[in-house]
Amino acid sequence: MAEGKDERSTSAFGRGVVADALEAVDPPGAAAVTRETGWRSAYLKHFRRLVEVGLVKPDDAVQVARDGLSSVHERMCWLPDGEQGDRELAAAFDTAGAPRLEETTVRGDAAPDREFTLPYKGKRLRGNDIRTQVSDWVARGVVEPGVATAVEAVLDNPDWLDLSDREFVVLGATSQMGPLRSLLRWGAKVVAVDLPRQDLWDRTFELAAAGAGTLTAPMTDGVVGADLLHDLGRVGAWLADRPAPLVLGNYVYADGATNLRLSAATDALAQHLLDRRDDLALSFLATPTDVFVVPAAAVAQANDSYDRAFLAKVRGPLRALSGGRLLKRQYAPGADISISDSIVPQQGPNYLLAKRIHRWRATAAAADGRLVSMNIAPPTRTRSVTKNRALAAAYAGAHRFGVEVFDPSTSSSLMAALMVHDLRTGGVGALPVGWPAEAAHAAHGGLWRVAYEPRSALGIAAVLGVGALRG
Repeated sequence: MAEGKDERSTSAFGRGVVADALEAVDPPGAAAVTRETGWRSAYLKHFRRLVEVGLVKPDDAVQVARDGLSSVHERMCWLPDGEQGDRELAAAFDTAGAPRLEETTVRGDAAPDREFTLPYKGKRLRGNDIRTQVSDWVARGVVEPGVATAVEAVLDNPDWLDLSDREFVVLGATSQMGPLRSLLRWGAKVVAVDLPRQDLWDRTFELAAAGAGTLTAPMTDGVVGADLLHDLGRVGAWLADRPAPLVLGNYVYADGATNLRLSAATDALAQHLLDRRDDLALSFLATPTDVFVVPAAAVAQANDSYDRAFLAKVRGPLRALSGGRLLKRQYAPGADISISDSIVPQQGPNYLLAKRIHRWRATAAAADGRLVSMNIAPPTRTRSVTKNRALAAAYAGAHRFGVEVFDPSTSSSLMAALMVHDLRTGGVGALPVGWPAEAAHAAHGGLWRVAYEPRSALGIAAVLGVGALRG
């Protein structure tokens, strides 16, 4: 799979997609993107603009999503192995003459768990302990109040965890953020898709055997797994024929430009299945390190804490020495609904566009009446984060500013519960169009409700975190 027919640069691809997404609702913004010559350093303001245009008119957010997705599918192309010449992305699903995927299934023999439990700081919380913990997160501004409402509903309706009415396709099955462990604990039917690496599947099959559900994986000539960049068409044909109603969960990740290619591939897969199945639901996790419209209550909490925030006594000198770059106030005094910008430049424009594709698909599919779960996941100590030394250090020091960074087991369990809530209550489509749907169940870790613009505190958090990492 390659980007662009004449220009293979990911910068050219990203700039083109963002300009196309803005063109209909903000022509001057689109023109500014087209003129941008320093994309890798200046992309932040343009990604912010993609969100700002939907602040007043929610329908504009839907238009941006549709146009952005159309551009991705037009600009990203398919280059079949061993062939010359690029083809449109949809051509990946032309599998005439190709052998069909085989499959293998592992069944667990444990009893299904009909109680939602939450691993947290070495303990497994249950019942009222979960309610107490989530209430504490709400009070401290770590999650939005809707998270507590959703968790309460899951606790009050344990029958929701009987997921036998659907089959869950988990793309990126071994992802630390994905719901695989929870689904198998609850006795769900899971279709797991991940790379054909034996070490991944050995661990995954052990997990399935110890669980209560069934796990089915694709297989070719006795080798388990499928590469979505090279086997996309066969995966699409295999999933299109599954007999049970499907939930397509997208948890794939790769480094660099490969992540952007994977995001385009999995979105093409989603579109392929949406065109062929009326029973398809979608599930995504949004990154907290992005731009979001936030409700007035979040703005008020951040502003209320400004005068007593960490480093408030030395904030003036630090801001003066840094030319105003450090410890900037996140929201203007007296602001109402506003924008929280938590983009981390070190993650780069390819990462951000890959995650925006997920948000756009969730928005567009929900507007089309499809069942969609899309929630903002908290900052989490995943392997992909901790191998980035600067980001790992910033996460280690983030608590000084009121941001809680979660362990992967806590994040994946919490987000699995929110997904169940969405599937049982109508998901994104049951909420107001636009930013309120994204904000409703946001577990942002506190980024929306801290006093300082997150990026202006990132460097200080990293300096403070270096010592914690060494310790």
